[in-house]
Amino acid sequence: MAEHEPSIGASDDWYTPPEIFEALGLRFDLDPCSPGPGHWVPADRFYTKEDDGLSQHWAGMVFMNPPFGGRGGHVPWLTRFLDHRNGVAIVRAYTSSDWWHEHMPRAETILFPAGKTKFIPSEATKTEIERATGKPFRNAPGHGVVLIGMGGVACDALLRSGLGMAWDRRQGGTR
Repeated sequence: MAEHEPSIGASDDWYTPPEIFEALGLRFDLDPCSPGPGHWVPADRFYTKEDDGLSQHWAGMVFMNPPFGGRGGHVPWLTRFLDHRNGVAIVRAYTSSDWWHEHMPRAETILFPAGKTKFIPSEATKTEIERATGKPFRNAPGHGVVLIGMGGVACDALLRSGLGMAWDRRQGGTR
């Protein structure tokens, strides 16, 4: 359910590629933004859109790919994640935005994946895009993303993942 340019105003159903989870090698306690059972996010518990994960209790290590929900719609989710202080989140790397400068200084580890992260659309979203554009779906997002780590286990997993360039506040710089 990530922020993805073609989905603005259309859909929040953009899923994190399984390769990210493989590189992290983590099992999460909770995915508060899950598309539902049978999804590949390695989490023991999940909340779906119907559960309203933002208003639910969070415990343990969280993986969060928040719904975009329009301009700044992810900010309440990001605030909740940073307050929770345990897990990995993925959001747009909009370094010039006001929310970035307000919230990202709280992050313990920030990892910028190399290349474009190609989120996976739901079948409904893919069909909707193909119908709207009249062209076959091609997954080429126009922006980069950032993975945010909070808590030692999550931060260390990001640093050893090999996914890209990381900045670790705990160690004072880029790695």
